[in-house]
Amino acid sequence: MNQTLEIKIKKTATSKLPQTDFDNLVFGQTISDHMFIADYKDGRWDNFRIEPYAPLSLNPANATLHYGQSVFEGMKAYKNEQGEILIFRADANQKRLNESAKRLCIPEVPEDLFMEGLLTLLETDSNWIPSKPGYSLYIRPFIFATDDYLGIRPSATYKFMIFTCPVGHYYAKPVKVKVETHYTRAAEGGTGFAKAAGNYAGSLYPALLAQKEGYDQLLWTDGKSHKNIEESGTMNVMFVIDGKLITAPVSTGTILKGITRDSVLTLARSWGLPVEERFLSIEELQSALENGKLQEAFGTGTAATIAHIALINLNGKDYTLPQKSDSAFSWKVLETLDAIKYGRTEDPFGWIIKV
Repeated sequence: MNQTLEIKIKKTATSKLPQTDFDNLVFGQTISDHMFIADYKDGRWDNFRIEPYAPLSLNPANATLHYGQSVFEGMKAYKNEQGEILIFRADANQKRLNESAKRLCIPEVPEDLFMEGLLTLLETDSNWIPSKPGYSLYIRPFIFATDDYLGIRPSATYKFMIFTCPVGHYYAKPVKVKVETHYTRAAEGGTGFAKAAGNYAGSLYPALLAQKEGYDQLLWTDGKSHKNIEESGTMNVMFVIDGKLITAPVSTGTILKGITRDSVLTLARSWGLPVEERFLSIEELQSALENGKLQEAFGTGTAATIAHIALINLNGKDYTLPQKSDSAFSWKVLETLDAIKYGRTEDPFGWIIKV
């Protein structure tokens, strides 16, 4: 790494590594030793540092607590058989973080700040990256407003931070989902395309209602008509119908431009599978379920990579999907992405950054 920024490093005196059970990791609960921090003030980012992971001190009038001016990203690092650190598509995460930031009047993070802060943190906490197959280091970059002011306006100060946590599998088994036709995740002209904290807060209540009915997640429909499938929970969603891969377009601004989504579509096209980026209507979905034309349905995202869907509840009826098949596209794409991420196969797309 050709470092151009001065990053001060203060290491922890007592590492949590010896007390960490890497065989029983609960997603997002075990945090690594250090965090990267940068401050925005007077129109520029400054004060770059790595410190021991610790709680923050916030004024009760902090702008983010009241007005939700916060965006984040999710990405992962891996170790190959040689013990080298590999990061999957970090450049795409940096670009998407800035797209989200712009929508919420948050200053963009320059590429060198994002990448050098990330790589320095990974080098500092390299022993936290699991070597066990299927495990990885989840990375959470985020920006939030730090003005202590109750007026409704963009904050003048911000923090950009990165911390990490070793993780295992997000979903232990295929999920059951329910089509949501009342509550809305996003609307045209809103913030659906951004990884804004408030988007996720608004999705919690409808998801909780579905979980009480025995479903793991929702299939969100569009906010205008509730007739078209948009996303699945906090993931993009894809369907294989009659040998074609169908997923909602990102052009409406209501769909998150998923990096795993883009990776799956890239692989599908390279393998010659027909891809249709269009809305799948509830009516078409129901017809495909009843006529046996729906071959696969799955969510795509950083946490799960591929979340296979075992059951869809639509209009009060449960439809069971076909079980795992060795020839199924979603399982093939999952195996291929994992092979690239762990350095077990060639990376023809230039997705991997080696630390």
